[in-house]
Amino acid sequence: MKKTSTRLADGRELIYYDQRDDSVRDAVDRRPLDPTVTTSEVRRDPLLGDSIAVASHRQGRIYHPPADECPLCPSQGDRLSEIPDSSYDAVVFENRFPSLAGDSGRCEVVCFTSDHNASFADLTEEQARLVLDAWTDRTSELSHLPSVEQVFCFENRGAEIGVTLGHPHGQIYAYPFTTPRTALMLRSVAAHKEATGGENLFDAVLERELADGRVVLEGEHWVAFVPYAAHWPYEVHLYPRRRVPDLLALDEEARTEFPQVYLELLRRFDRIFGEGEPPTPYISAWHQAPFGALEEFEGVNRDDFALHLELFTVRRTSGKLKFLAGSESGMNVFINDVPPEFAAQRLREVASS
Repeated sequence: MKKTSTRLADGRELIYYDQRDDSVRDAVDRRPLDPTVTTSEVRRDPLLGDSIAVASHRQGRIYHPPADECPLCPSQGDRLSEIPDSSYDAVVFENRFPSLAGDSGRCEVVCFTSDHNASFADLTEEQARLVLDAWTDRTSELSHLPSVEQVFCFENRGAEIGVTLGHPHGQIYAYPFTTPRTALMLRSVAAHKEATGGENLFDAVLERELADGRVVLEGEHWVAFVPYAAHWPYEVHLYPRRRVPDLLALDEEARTEFPQVYLELLRRFDRIFGEGEPPTPYISAWHQAPFGALEEFEGVNRDDFALHLELFTVRRTSGKLKFLAGSESGMNVFINDVPPEFAAQRLREVASS
């Protein structure tokens, strides 16, 4: 992998990730852009104890442009985009309309391929490995920023999820705090560790899922399963068999196998609802240990956390979505219409030939 860092016309950082070491990336951003102005502010809720970001400048972000005006495609002639070069393998750049900025963290966009009509599932194993390496590199770089405590790599796919740009891409949020979901996991890990005399909760969960029959697919280094208490109609968790706290700690064997397992998982997601259905909308989310202090989670350190990916869809059946209504939105109690055992069986049935 070759990494080339440059700057866009408004000062934002852009990084090319290339498979070939002899790639040259010297194109200049020719757009007449003013410096970016953000209003991002993090506010803490005193009752719930969590934090929210207020970012009013995001109201002006680009919304469903036509394909020939996509800002994530390479620049061609006089059609200038966020990527100055006329081609790329994978690229990461600072979001022009970030939810988090400055002392409140950082937001980046990850373009998986220059092919506007592709999806992550269409990538080759070599392309998917390059994206994994980019996620890992960005996790490392962002973790060293003084305002960053946790790095979150994710992909929103599909209009039903709220995606405003159709080009295959994901995002990276670098938070200035430990996110509420991660904090809940760490508290559960701490309580389990104390109650069992040192057993790791993530290890116990993986062992249970391997025994209970909700495994979707297995590799030598990765396991994908539908969790016992899945929140979403079709939800799969992907774990490395060897527990590690973050992407940085994956060994070469796990990195090599990841594209095979993950691409197969995404392709099965697109087959859940049968032939002729539109692509399955999904969220794919990497969970990594925070880089900040963990004193509030007594007895827990970073190595107690298990890196894993959670993949889920808001579609519950053909043509119908799972909405977060009163119980989910008002009380954070999910109602799942699809039994996890059925979901696991369905994802096994649609295995590619």
